[in-house]
Amino acid sequence: MRQIAVGIAEYAVGVDELTLTTVGLGSCVAIALSAKNARVGALAHVLLPNHLLSASNLTPGKFASTSLPAMITRMRELGARNEIVARLVGGASMFAAALNPGILSLGSRNISAARTACAEHGVEVVAEDVGGFHGRSVFFDVSTGSVQVRSMLMGDLSI
Repeated sequence: MRQIAVGIAEYAVGVDELTLTTVGLGSCVAIALSAKNARVGALAHVLLPNHLLSASNLTPGKFASTSLPAMITRMRELGARNEIVARLVGGASMFAAALNPGILSLGSRNISAARTACAEHGVEVVAEDVGGFHGRSVFFDVSTGSVQVRSMLMGDLSI
């Protein structure tokens, strides 16, 4: 099976026998989109919640608000229709918010932005492994739509 590694602030879209991976999620959120019937999937490693907060680089994969429409457009070009669903992973409170719970962490803001982007585009979030204080890695099998989450602290989880 082919494998594509998705880096920070990147996204990838593919079909059939393909694994999309991203490692080292801390406060970042992975958004895995699948259209199981069409065997089309996409994975983004979202760094920041919203492109309106940044005057710099508008790389689509960098933000939840820009990665969702870019991934959906490409998935539809590859045959996906209205069956697209999402799985969200990451958004941990890795630093200051872990020490001071009163602070809304970047991880929490990324989770909220990913949920909002999905809702705005009519994409149902069917599973999540978000929040906490630990890092994660994601392995997404496009052909089945399954997502394997690995964490040194919490072990492996399928969502």
